[in-house]
Amino acid sequence: MQSTSGGTPVQDGAPRTGIVVAARVGLATRGVLYVLVGAIALRIAFGEDPGRQADRQGALAGLAGAPLGRVMIWAVGIGLVGMTLWRLSEAVFGGAGPDGKKAGKRLAGAFRAVFYAVAAVSVFAFAAGQGGGGSGDEQSRDATASVLEWPGGRWLVALAGLGVAVGGVVIAVSALRRKFRDDLALPSWPGWVRGVVDVLGIGGGLARGALFAAAGGCAFYAAVEYDPDKAKGVDDTLRAFAGTPAGPWLLVAVAAGLVLFGLFSWAAAAWQRV
Repeated sequence: MQSTSGGTPVQDGAPRTGIVVAARVGLATRGVLYVLVGAIALRIAFGEDPGRQADRQGALAGLAGAPLGRVMIWAVGIGLVGMTLWRLSEAVFGGAGPDGKKAGKRLAGAFRAVFYAVAAVSVFAFAAGQGGGGSGDEQSRDATASVLEWPGGRWLVALAGLGVAVGGVVIAVSALRRKFRDDLALPSWPGWVRGVVDVLGIGGGLARGALFAAAGGCAFYAAVEYDPDKAKGVDDTLRAFAGTPAGPWLLVAVAAGLVLFGLFSWAAAAWQRV
């Protein structure tokens, strides 16, 4: 193992190449899921297919109905394993860039690795015909109900919800500030290409941030009310946007933003600094 010019430790040879491949495959997979979830949410906003789940489970169900659907679902699971390994490498070895070795970056990598590992297990369960553990909304309510029963569980749920909500705000602000540019090694292409990437990154980041902030806010409210039914998964959170004074048009905006984030993830798959 040796250091890059920026001082971030990396693995040489095959392990390093494997992490790069895992990151790019993982980012591409993330893009597929966001595009599918955003597309489902758009259909719901326009009154089409209202019974479909606008979350990972709904996206997998859509893939299952396509030709070679089962193969594609296994591929999604493998892609999420790639994301897990990449984020785990960031936690252990540090990430790209001058700040990659900082404790905050490593901790974020560890949390992301756990998140994607859980997601991968859920996808593999779905591929194996076990249903992936129910809808995201049910999983959120069940998990919240379980934690609320722990000693101090109410505080844990409140802190977790607050953390997710704050994280959503940070994601949105970072998108507006175009911080994603720091993580991309864009080639010397015409300015309009960079402009397109900016549109995808800003629009996608704002929508993703809004989704996280709303979901975290619901978890915090569930803790305050001591009612796990107040917690929401991705599907319920997205539908809640349609219940605001802005009506279904806010859901349209967020759903379209999720599609943009999916497209941005594909761009990142090509240009992300790993």
